[in-house]
Amino acid sequence: MFWLLFDWRLSLMVILTDIFINIASVTHVFVLAWRFGGVGGMSLWEVLFMLGYVTCVTGVYQLFCAGNNTGHISRVIGRGQVDHMMIQPLPVFAQLAAGGFSPFTGSQNLITGIGIIAWASREMGLRVGALFIAGIAGYLFVSLAIIIGLSYMFSSLAFRWQVAFEEVSTLIIDDLTGMLGNFPLSGMPLPIQWALVTVIPAGLLGWFPACALLGKTPLGLSALYPLLVAIIIWTLAAAFFKLGWRYYVRNGSNRYFDGGFRR
Repeated sequence: MFWLLFDWRLSLMVILTDIFINIASVTHVFVLAWRFGGVGGMSLWEVLFMLGYVTCVTGVYQLFCAGNNTGHISRVIGRGQVDHMMIQPLPVFAQLAAGGFSPFTGSQNLITGIGIIAWASREMGLRVGALFIAGIAGYLFVSLAIIIGLSYMFSSLAFRWQVAFEEVSTLIIDDLTGMLGNFPLSGMPLPIQWALVTVIPAGLLGWFPACALLGKTPLGLSALYPLLVAIIIWTLAAAFFKLGWRYYVRNGSNRYFDGGFRR
């Protein structure tokens, strides 16, 4: 809010620039689908719908988890900033739940994604009712849960090895949502499809939910499969994070010298 009120012209220019960058980030896949009339059995507009969904996933993440490195929790752990949270007069969970909310600087992706989904839905002649919108919202929640769960699960390593794993969240989130999540998997060999919905669940952040929403749930799986994966990931993340937290409480951070300077 302070950033917006300090210079609203500059803020508006930055927000519009982010929107253009977000559109450009999905253009390469859309142009590829345009050139060949679709990808792997998905039509041009189905691919665009998928790209809009992926953009909404990153948008929801940036809206609720980007502030104060709430989603990139390995940075908070690796930099020894967990100590700062522990001395605050609020539970750590409450700080994490509220600290990531960025309504102005984090809403551009979501706005862009909604616009792309609306465009693709109109071109496909989809009947967008309350049930369809609820389905999109439900899948967005599950996709966000998968991203955050993986980030927290692997970030638990930073409790013990803070320097080595400070940026592990960045690698996981960028690779899943950017490098792998943007591509339709329908034309890929089945072993790759299965790998990207199980071992590396990037396919659950765009391709699988988009296909399910369009009535083409892939691989013969249930439409609720992403929810099952999210529950498993969160169960593992909770267990590993708890172990890491216990180690940190006993040993503290090794990032600081006695004088308070970080290594």
